[in-house]
Amino acid sequence: MSDNSLNNLPGGFKGMSQDMGSDQTVFKGVQWGKVMMWIFLLSDTFIFSCFLISYMKGRTSTVVDWPNTSEVFSLHVNGVPVPLLLIAIMTFVLITSSGTMALAVKYGYEKNRKMCGWLILATAIGGLTFVGMQAFEWSKLIHEGVRPWENPFGAKQFGSFFFMITGFHGTHVSIGVIFLFIYSRKVFRGDFDKGKRGFFTSMKSDYVAIEILGLYWHFVDLVWVFIFAFFYLW
Repeated sequence: MSDNSLNNLPGGFKGMSQDMGSDQTVFKGVQWGKVMMWIFLLSDTFIFSCFLISYMKGRTSTVVDWPNTSEVFSLHVNGVPVPLLLIAIMTFVLITSSGTMALAVKYGYEKNRKMCGWLILATAIGGLTFVGMQAFEWSKLIHEGVRPWENPFGAKQFGSFFFMITGFHGTHVSIGVIFLFIYSRKVFRGDFDKGKRGFFTSMKSDYVAIEILGLYWHFVDLVWVFIFAFFYLW
């Protein structure tokens, strides 16, 4: 777009809306998949924000004592309760997987297919481990009597908030793990080097797809940091 064309754009919010919608200035040169992923992540941010704000509102407004998360989520090691041990391990695994995903993107753009594939596979295994530990956490609390409508540790809202927030996040992680395994197979098979078309799309494969998947995975990790801070540490 020429400078004259830019000068002819209307000012204020009207000009901003035309600029955003024209796909000429704001998103010029940006791969469309990245733009769509950022838009999706922005909308998902609003959903998780609503969940966490609802949680804070529900916790501060209840007249019943809120459960002590250090006790509820503790594990016994040699008969000694260790507060938040499982949650700490889950957080470490997920943050580590974010690092392996970043390295996978790096090696992908360097066309190092072997390293990229193994790092994506390592990220998928990390995500699968996280989901497995979350399933153990769910089964433990269910066995102890926690339900969406009942909670033996205190306020009844605790169970509903716990299953809603961690379940929604766990679903995101599970979807990411599925795509990570698919992409690791595509990398090892050389689809991104050959430009092979995807199964559900007519577009040719490209290593940019790994970066787009990485954006999703980093977002999932970032959301968990907020869940960890607001739900488990508060």
